[in-house]
Formats: sequence, C-alpha cells, structure tokens
Amino acid sequence: MKCITLSADENLLESAQALARDRNTTLDAAFNSWLADYVARRTNVEEIKKLYRELAYVDAGGKYTRDEMNER
Repeated sequence: MKCITLSADENLLESAQALARDRNTTLDAAFNSWLADYVARRTNVEEIKKLYRELAYVDAGGKYTRDEMNER
C-alpha cells in the first residue's frame, strides 16, 4: 500500500476521527473505502455513457400513438 500525505481542516479531521471511532474503524480504513467508492462511481458513469451511445441509434419501429405507448 502506498502512503500519501493530505491536508485537511483540523476540526473536520477531528470530527472524521470521532465518526470512524464510533463506527469501530479507523480513519485510514474509512478513507480507503471512500476512495474505492469514488473510483467505482467514475466506472459506472463511463459504463452509462457507453450504454447511451449504443442506444442512441435504436430503431423503435416507427411512430406510436399515445395509447400504443401506454399499453402493457
């Protein structure tokens, strides 16, 4: 694992440490969990954009009336 140095507001850092302690974890573990979620969100956005590009040219087969679109 790589060590990094970050700067944070002292009050914010104290609050984060207290929250981590309340959740029976460490601030290091909480940060790593946040970092994994942060990266996963980017991956999901890229997958969604790819899907939109693929669906942009879907042919629905023509114009439909309001009643036809609401049929189940």
